[in-house]
Amino acid sequence: MVITMPSVPYCSKNAGYSMSAKQQASIETTKRVRLDITGIVQGVGFRPFVYRWATELGLLGLTFNHSKGVTVELQGSAQAIETFVEALTQTPPPLARIDSLSQIEIPLENCDSFEITHSQADAKAVVAVSADKSSCQECLDEIMDPDNRHYQYPFTNCTNCGPRYTLIRALPYDRPNTAMAKFAMCDACASAYQNPLDRRYHAQPVSCPDCGPQLSLLAQDKRLLGERNAALDLAVEMLAQGKTLAIKGLGGFHLVCDATNDDAVMQLRQRKQRPAKPFAVMCASLKMAKTLASGSEAEWQLLQSAERPITLLQKASNSDSLSPAVAPGIDRLGLFLPYTPLHHLLLARLNRPLVATSANRSGEPIITHAQDIFALLGEVVDAVLDHNREILNGCDDSVVQMVDDKLQVIRLARGYAPLTLALPEQVHQETLAVGAQQKNSIAFGFDHNLVLSPHIGDLFSLEAEQYFIDTLATFKRLYQFSAKHLVSDKHPDYASTIWAQQQREAQGIAFTQVQHHYAHILSVMAVNQRVDKVLGFSFDGTGLGDDRQLWGGEAMIADVSGYQRVAHLSPMALIGGEQAIKDPRRIMLALLFERYSPETLKNLPLKALSELPTSLIGNLHTLWHKGVATQITSSIGRLFDATACLLGLMQTTQFEGQAGMLIEAKANEVSEAQLESELAATELAFSLSEINGVWQLGSLWAQMVDALLHWQDKPDGISLIARAFMNALAQAVTDCARKHSALSVALCGGVFQNRYLLSETRKRLSMSKIKVLDSHQVPVNDGGIALGQLWYAIHQDNEAQTSTENAFR
Repeated sequence: MVITMPSVPYCSKNAGYSMSAKQQASIETTKRVRLDITGIVQGVGFRPFVYRWATELGLLGLTFNHSKGVTVELQGSAQAIETFVEALTQTPPPLARIDSLSQIEIPLENCDSFEITHSQADAKAVVAVSADKSSCQECLDEIMDPDNRHYQYPFTNCTNCGPRYTLIRALPYDRPNTAMAKFAMCDACASAYQNPLDRRYHAQPVSCPDCGPQLSLLAQDKRLLGERNAALDLAVEMLAQGKTLAIKGLGGFHLVCDATNDDAVMQLRQRKQRPAKPFAVMCASLKMAKTLASGSEAEWQLLQSAERPITLLQKASNSDSLSPAVAPGIDRLGLFLPYTPLHHLLLARLNRPLVATSANRSGEPIITHAQDIFALLGEVVDAVLDHNREILNGCDDSVVQMVDDKLQVIRLARGYAPLTLALPEQVHQETLAVGAQQKNSIAFGFDHNLVLSPHIGDLFSLEAEQYFIDTLATFKRLYQFSAKHLVSDKHPDYASTIWAQQQREAQGIAFTQVQHHYAHILSVMAVNQRVDKVLGFSFDGTGLGDDRQLWGGEAMIADVSGYQRVAHLSPMALIGGEQAIKDPRRIMLALLFERYSPETLKNLPLKALSELPTSLIGNLHTLWHKGVATQITSSIGRLFDATACLLGLMQTTQFEGQAGMLIEAKANEVSEAQLESELAATELAFSLSEINGVWQLGSLWAQMVDALLHWQDKPDGISLIARAFMNALAQAVTDCARKHSALSVALCGGVFQNRYLLSETRKRLSMSKIKVLDSHQVPVNDGGIALGQLWYAIHQDNEAQTSTENAFR
């Protein structure tokens, strides 16, 4: 089938006719070229863009999608073709990304029009799948216009916006291969869909109130409470009354309640058994967001970007309208703006900020089906706002922040993922990396592409492991991907490692394991296309080290062939092993036992010790002294836990990363007067010294305890100690980097999500003229591990292939 504008003559490559001398002369002044384009070039308005430029320049030919990208054949003057290629490469459609463009001259055809032909599925797919994008302004204007046929329709979209990854079943990206296949277009939608000059041309989710998906509101007992706009109106009414709803978005359900209603927020916390972890808040507009948080121009732009991520911002000093239970004890808020027409219509009616947190059980994947809401969270929600457009591929909300106006992605998901990186060299064999246990994602390499999946989650439950398997199946289906090489972490108990080993045994394929902290560094190398040596600082919670101990405070010189551990934190004891992660008082006491006896501790005037039972101190000391049920770690993340306890900021860990957030929030409380105080600066400057490649934690801890004994009751005392602690870490990194000043530095691991620490470290490295590699859109936490594993494996494969080829020369 050929789709053309009625006014444009039909064109066929196979049409034959005799030409006049004038026509022959005209052809002799023209040429025909074929452009093969890869990247994010499907589902983003690429072919209509090509059509418009080609017809405007008077070029003839055709364009079509296929499983490797888009092909364009152009016939006309060399000048017009050159102008076309320049326009395509320099100003592509807003959501497109061109990874490669090849151009060859081909024989002229008998042709008198430019046409868009049907997609071809003739080979394994290598085209990049586009991430879901937020509603564009044109669609938002339409849903607010009473004279438009999309008025108040919550599923309005066009080529420039709307769902992509979450509704795609197979490539090429055409309607029959999506969740929209069952919705037959009405005449008006079909007309727009078939018109290359309409912004809805081949927008696969295109629909309207007459032919598209519809809302339904269901009670706790699954009774139908309302449909279409009546469902939305009733949902708004329930939220205004303080109810909690599950609302279906692009990639899954949110749990939603009124963020200004303290009772509603506390009720959600109690029902979800989430006592302290901060909730994300969706604001109706930028204006509303600015009443709740403060930010730089770059942060506000990020909040409004097409990706519409949850953006971590500084709480506004006058944000009293928000329930304090939204983000207790920390100075940051996770805000995001509506990204679907449904969200816009909901917030326009309610006109107040909403808690909008992922609908899942703790650590499990986001829920995508209403029946699972009822089965797993039926006691949490009062009603479910559902719709009948299936979510084929679940995808959580992305979480990001700006640090010194540079993007840092904390959770790679909606809007950014799948993340595709183009490689100049070809991947030798299809390779799959299965990531870590927590914040799991997968990565695979083929052809000239590396692909990092959206966030999967923590693999601690059967549901999470099934989501892991489902995500693998999605990418195998999309790309007809069949791994010839598997890569995992070295930890034998990770669910992802166990899965990979099972596949290796069942299929007999190549299998490689990569040390956890080395993989962190490799992930930063991958996104920067680095293969040569870098100096990486990998600071996180825990990961299995080469000596079977738990690492987490490592400095490594690394390249794609291996690494050398050049510095690390001196080990500390986790009394009770895993228990110490949930009860970090055990880590604090282990560090104190290095210097004080239990009897001395009982009389030490530290507030952090005042509420500890004498029996607990004694029992833990016995375990520590005998080394019973105790693990050793060099983890900076665990050091943060112990420090938060020492400073009296927490006693137990209620969510991952809590200690870092609390220490950062306390550090940010320091008054300007104290910062300018020469006395404070002198007395509260700690050092983390290094001896033979070991950072001396005992010395740092002693400095902190001594400072706390003198400063814990002074104004800003705890805050100054919190700053001095992180300054010492930043300086230790800088001192180490100076010894290897010729190497670029990678700062990675979840600890470097701490804005204060990352900013201070970057500043000191910059002052020493040491280059720091940017992590770009790859999470520095365990969400980036899979990409690092993949980067190592493909270079080992390529090196082996090169060696084999050289041997036969």
